[in-house]
Amino acid sequence: MTPQRPGGTLRLGPYEISRIGYGAMQLEHVDGAAAGDLLRRAVELGVNHFDTASFYGHATVNGHLRAAFHPYPDDLVLVSKVGARRVDAPFPLVPAQRPEELREQVQLDLATLGLEQVPVVNLRRADRGPGISVEGDQAVPLDDQLAELIALRNEGLIGGIGLSNVGTEQLEQALPAGIVCVQNAYSVLDRSSEELLKLCAANGIAWIPFFPLGSAFDGLPSPTEHAVVQKIAAELGVSPAVVSLAWILAHDEYTALIPGTRSIEHLEDNVRTAEVRLDAEALRLLDGIAS
Repeated sequence: MTPQRPGGTLRLGPYEISRIGYGAMQLEHVDGAAAGDLLRRAVELGVNHFDTASFYGHATVNGHLRAAFHPYPDDLVLVSKVGARRVDAPFPLVPAQRPEELREQVQLDLATLGLEQVPVVNLRRADRGPGISVEGDQAVPLDDQLAELIALRNEGLIGGIGLSNVGTEQLEQALPAGIVCVQNAYSVLDRSSEELLKLCAANGIAWIPFFPLGSAFDGLPSPTEHAVVQKIAAELGVSPAVVSLAWILAHDEYTALIPGTRSIEHLEDNVRTAEVRLDAEALRLLDGIAS
């Protein structure tokens, strides 16, 4: 029997995903046994949407997903991203934006995940923050990148094309390619991408925010430390993280979450977000705290 999908479901191109998914990036710091336990617990809780990338720990995370799930259940949706590569340096990522590099990353995903087709691949643009930035031959026109991803889709190597770290004009430019999702930094405190969210909703594109609980990058504060979030959490008897995530789900029906964690306890807390209902007053207060 299929467990209930936490938060309900959302269409991601041809796929139906749980609105509360799991971002697997942090698993690059977890050994195989612990990673497997966490991933299998996520599925037990109804999660069927897992976000990964070959540049998470030199494909370490892809290896954890393969060990835990291969051969993959039909309803499991793995979403990867391209546009960077892993290096052994203080900042471990560098851009890999050229079309041939995008193809190489998809091929690496296929090999390390053990797939014939990656269900969805997000193009992680690097011409705006946070994180990596481009110069020289890495400053690639979006149309050139989309042409390569469309070719990969036509070849059956990827199922759907998404975008990450883009602006409204870039999404408008990419719409003819058939974009299925957009990932941008977004939280109850950081709504700089609000117009992009509205454009996604108007076109039936899944909105999948990253850093919903903040980040160490400048300008991305943690909502869990805000007094209003903490007050509402105390009144509801849940964690500030749950309140922060619940606001995102309530704010727009085209949104799905991919919070990451190394802890089964935190995973269960994140999934508990599905049980929280923010009343009108809580929503009014939270709507008013954006920076």
